[in-house]
Amino acid sequence: MSNIPRKFVAEPFEYHQEIELRIDSLTNLGIGLGRIDGWVVMVPFALPGELIKAKVYRNRPNYSDADLVEVLEPASERIEPVCKLFGECGGCQYQHMSYDAQLAWKKQQVTEGLERIGGIKVEVHDPIGSPKQFGYRSKLTPHYPKRTPGEFPIGFHRVGTRSQMIDVYNCPIATDEINEALPEARNRVRNEKGKKKGGTLLMRHTLEGVTSKHSDIVSEKVGDLVINFNAGDFFQNNPFALPELVRYVLAEASNSKTTSLVDAYCGSGLFALSAASHFDQVAGVEVSQRAIEWARANAAANHMENVRFIAGQAEAIFEGLEFDGSSTAMIIDPPRSGCDEAFIRQLIDFAPVRLVYVSCDPATQARDLKMLTEDGGYKILKVQPFDLFPQTRHIENVVTLDKA
Repeated sequence: MSNIPRKFVAEPFEYHQEIELRIDSLTNLGIGLGRIDGWVVMVPFALPGELIKAKVYRNRPNYSDADLVEVLEPASERIEPVCKLFGECGGCQYQHMSYDAQLAWKKQQVTEGLERIGGIKVEVHDPIGSPKQFGYRSKLTPHYPKRTPGEFPIGFHRVGTRSQMIDVYNCPIATDEINEALPEARNRVRNEKGKKKGGTLLMRHTLEGVTSKHSDIVSEKVGDLVINFNAGDFFQNNPFALPELVRYVLAEASNSKTTSLVDAYCGSGLFALSAASHFDQVAGVEVSQRAIEWARANAAANHMENVRFIAGQAEAIFEGLEFDGSSTAMIIDPPRSGCDEAFIRQLIDFAPVRLVYVSCDPATQARDLKMLTEDGGYKILKVQPFDLFPQTRHIENVVTLDKA
């Protein structure tokens, strides 16, 4: 075949060879995994238990990649996707699966990740689902390539590629308000003069409506708090599920031993400000000076007098804190990459009696938990996933630990 990729390795399957196999499980990327004579084959959009026909397009050293051609025996959990672009657009992985099944698989993936990466065997509670499974996402960031005359795609990467874009004119997991504003924003990008580079279109829906300007000052209400921040800054993107997550995290941080709270990676201050009425004193720590400025402004706007925010340095993140670790709880909510080793070492030295670790990536969380339990003397009390990202492979996970 003349169109065979130059670097294609024709073992154990020929290029575009069609095979039949039974799918055994899902990977943490949401990809179906099956075996033929012990050889692993990865097939996106195939579900566990299904007998499928697939077409191989790559043989790797330990497994093969294949496209789903036909579902010969569908799983009972298979449903019709809402989005017409599902299977082409790389934004969602689970729209073809019932919501109960999504939650069950996310629980299993958290369990397996803790054991495989962290060496931790512990009970994982059933995930707390999102009140909305569609129309929940309050931030959308479609991408576009180098601009060319006329039409060009504004959307997300095609499944399995880093360079091909799918044109997304409507996204069912985004809020209705974002979808209403999207056509005008797409037209504006296409008609901008003098710009040829690719980029990202911000669509942020907050109390003020929908904006595409990163510098706009926007706000979200969580419980009784109103939090202000710049539209381009990080803030949780499921406002419907966020209040329950915050309530749970604060309940886990509070116990008879804790009178003080440290909110590490505090951002614009959500957890710290929400905790003000639960603790005698609260401190938020963050390396971003702009985030600290927003946190301080939010504390003033919400009349929080027992909360202070510290712009920490990476090498001395807790310098200036006068709290006693034996009566202090700490919330850590790092980026997807998790905590670096220097931070964890400083945390272990500070020795808060209670830890609540919030993570959007259970894999990096499991890595960090291994260090906290083996080197820091912490014991895991509870593991509670929250599904802030329905229809996708992502899951927020909250782990509660005590100093042993």
